[in-house]
Amino acid sequence: MRLNGGVDNPIISASELADAPGTVKLYDLRWALTDPTHGINTYKSGHIPGAVFVDLDQDLSGKGDGRHPLPATTEFTATLGRLGVGRDDHVVVYDDMMGTIAARMWWMLKSIGHSHVRVLDGGIKAWIEGGHPIATGIEQPTTTTYPEVESFAGVVNHADLAGRLVIDVRAPDRYTGEHEPVDPKAGHIPGAINLPTTGNLDSRGRFLSPGDLAARHDGVAAHPVLSCGSGVNACHAALAMELAGLGGPDIYIGSFSDWSSRDLPVHTGPQP
Repeated sequence: MRLNGGVDNPIISASELADAPGTVKLYDLRWALTDPTHGINTYKSGHIPGAVFVDLDQDLSGKGDGRHPLPATTEFTATLGRLGVGRDDHVVVYDDMMGTIAARMWWMLKSIGHSHVRVLDGGIKAWIEGGHPIATGIEQPTTTTYPEVESFAGVVNHADLAGRLVIDVRAPDRYTGEHEPVDPKAGHIPGAINLPTTGNLDSRGRFLSPGDLAARHDGVAAHPVLSCGSGVNACHAALAMELAGLGGPDIYIGSFSDWSSRDLPVHTGPQP
């Protein structure tokens, strides 16, 4: 499947997806912080035909530090098999939050070496706006076996941040500490700069051009660490950096939910 410039492009447009072969595996990752039923309920009421629902909390998270720690790789590959993902499958993931949730599955697959995975640019909204069909109910995947992998690549923890540039991709008011809805402390990791995920998108919620994304990251040190609230939106920022041709950053999966729960300093205000 060579779409929009080749198999390595991390995003796909709604029109390209509509023309894609029927062998593409589709996954719906709608989720809401304040409503654990939002994803499955909105999925049942209308999803892209053939898409299987994936639950961020149950399918893409495990036990550990922070709100959304990674599952063990054995658990993740078992989940992939249950969801019908094979090692060589072409996967497309989407959500209703500009890709900020779907990118978690994109990143996890890339992190274990899965070659063919993309995020639907603009999510289900772009699909509907394009006049494409919607299905209701629940799609049942054909289970398979995904081979076990050794580890997730590109993961760091709180002890690995010394001397690294940390990019905090949360909203500015959470970075400054003016607003903190869920974590035990307000503010940011000392030294972290703020580049919110929303700045990687245009007014329609679509990714900026690679050139504009590269310009947004101009002056950023090579191979930074991305952090967010719980290791989800950081994956969206990683996707933006890949689109910009900047390579894969590391991700602090525990992110601020882990940092703020420890006896570690926190800064407030607009400065790192």
